[in-house]
Amino acid sequence: MVRERTLGRAHIIGIHGLANKPPRDEKAGWWQAAIREGLDRNRGMHVPEGRLRFTFVYWADLRYPQPLTDDSNREPYRPDYGLGPFPSPAGDPESAAPTLTDRIYRSLSHMQEAAGLTPVDDLILEYRLDDLWGYYTDAGFRAAARERLRAVLAEAAGDDVLIAAHSMGGLIAYDVLRAAEADGTPLPRCALVTLGSPLALAELKLKLADEHGALRVPAALTAWTNLMDRQDIATVGDDLAEIYAPNADGVRVRDVPVINAYRRPDGTENRHKSYGYLRTPEFSTVLEEFLGAAG
Repeated sequence: MVRERTLGRAHIIGIHGLANKPPRDEKAGWWQAAIREGLDRNRGMHVPEGRLRFTFVYWADLRYPQPLTDDSNREPYRPDYGLGPFPSPAGDPESAAPTLTDRIYRSLSHMQEAAGLTPVDDLILEYRLDDLWGYYTDAGFRAAARERLRAVLAEAAGDDVLIAAHSMGGLIAYDVLRAAEADGTPLPRCALVTLGSPLALAELKLKLADEHGALRVPAALTAWTNLMDRQDIATVGDDLAEIYAPNADGVRVRDVPVINAYRRPDGTENRHKSYGYLRTPEFSTVLEEFLGAAG
């Protein structure tokens, strides 16, 4: 049965990940379309366009002078036009298990951390995840990206907030939330969903610990769900629940394997793409529960 829900005080804040993006409004519209498509296909929950209270934190312009044009965008959002729920590890248990690449990286990661040297991660960050490299080498960019999320959270003080943070967006969210604890900045209590997060990379863990101290769930969080496709190279490393300790309220990271079914227009896959994560049954379930509680 198709259902509609009164959305009440629910406020979704999205923050994008790596690389240049289409113009802000276009990208924000595509995120919302992917979210609504997932809710409809996975949960039978119809949310009309414009009904979700959604704020998009866009930082690509801090790194790239011109947004992607239609001609240069190889990975646009396109509706899937299929029937029934999107694929899930619930129907393919092997897809939930760590890959060989993942297991090899975990061993290397533990050796890097023990030595305090991260040559493998240096290569990954500089050549595969360039914006992450820039985030730590350009203090002005880092501060500006954080400020955009901090300002949106401050404006949402009276709302029920869910942050959907893709890729590097999860790093920015973690930094903002932990920094707020340190300087006493009041922020709303909120739920966090990280999508394709690199927060298990050894070098990032060392940098986060240097700035914020012991790695743990930020105090402002009422829930933290980490969605990862095991074929997504950005998610290699130990599950986040093994790395980030519970906060003082006992909130723990919940690691949830998913299948990111995004396909480019030419039919090739990208297991890291935001739209694929936003359409997974697992994200739709988290969001439906959030909207129900907020309503």
